[in-house]
Amino acid sequence: MKNSETKIQNPHDKFFKDTFSNPLVARDFIENYLPEPILKMVDLNELEIQNGSHVDEELSELFSDMLFKTKINQRDGYLYFLFEHKSYPDRMVALQLLTYMVRIWNRNVNKKIDTHIPMIIPMVVCHGETKWKISPKFSDLILDFDTLPEEVKQMIPDYRYQLYDLSQFSDEDIKGKAELMIALSVARDIFKKSGEEFLETIFKAAKALAELDEKETGLQYFETCMRYILTSGPKLTKEQLNTVIKQLAVTYKKGSEVTMTLAEVLREEGKEEGIEVGIEKGETRAFLKVVIKALTKKFGIMPAEYREKLTQLDSITLETLTEEIDDFKTIEDVKKFLGL
Repeated sequence: MKNSETKIQNPHDKFFKDTFSNPLVARDFIENYLPEPILKMVDLNELEIQNGSHVDEELSELFSDMLFKTKINQRDGYLYFLFEHKSYPDRMVALQLLTYMVRIWNRNVNKKIDTHIPMIIPMVVCHGETKWKISPKFSDLILDFDTLPEEVKQMIPDYRYQLYDLSQFSDEDIKGKAELMIALSVARDIFKKSGEEFLETIFKAAKALAELDEKETGLQYFETCMRYILTSGPKLTKEQLNTVIKQLAVTYKKGSEVTMTLAEVLREEGKEEGIEVGIEKGETRAFLKVVIKALTKKFGIMPAEYREKLTQLDSITLETLTEEIDDFKTIEDVKKFLGL
């Protein structure tokens, strides 16, 4: 399990976790979107967020997850959210989700004393550019499953997850209180709308949050939404951003101030990142020049595939290579280092 304190790099991940880590928002979603027969079994008063993530590190840019413990059918159980951030549907989500569910069972069952495993209700929330056309049934991953004899089917695990494809949600489909409705609207529009079209989403969010009784909470969430929009949404032109700031100055002054501050902070962060990238590229070019010169001097002109591979290395690896060259006996040692 990844440490929950690990810095979140993915803005989609951060937005969903900032939103759904509020138990009231998570409860609002569950109340509005779980089918009634399932909802009747879930004790929403016992909802308790669990720390950590069960998603593989290499997939953390594509998926986020959150786990809530509660009573289901009057026994300990879990509600598991998997948020999918790809621009296209992944056919293997059912397999990945089953893997994560098994991890939850293994980590939350005392094998010495427990005789049963807790119920897990799996939910997949996606907001890609295209409609999710993949079956939520695990058995549909197996070719010709339906034609198999019952005796064989009984030996194959099967389940289905609850699917929420935000790309197909109309404004009328989006239910719940202000924070949940705004979160789902922003997530739905982030991949679909142009900068000009997104202005309407921003103004609707600002209006709803400005009307909240808890003004400070509303403002904090508006900042969360605007940071997500400015970092992951369609690039707003200077004119569009000025339109947002000017209109909010009239309808939601604090929201206007937040937007101005965020725009400036992100601009500075972008400059700093550009400087860091420039330094990194400069260091890489310098080390690459040193490495090629040293290898050519020792082994003669490098084959094209070696040079191509060298240009793909980062500055740290190239620096390490400069220290290794003296120990290389033949060009095969270079080949081994490069993984060719």
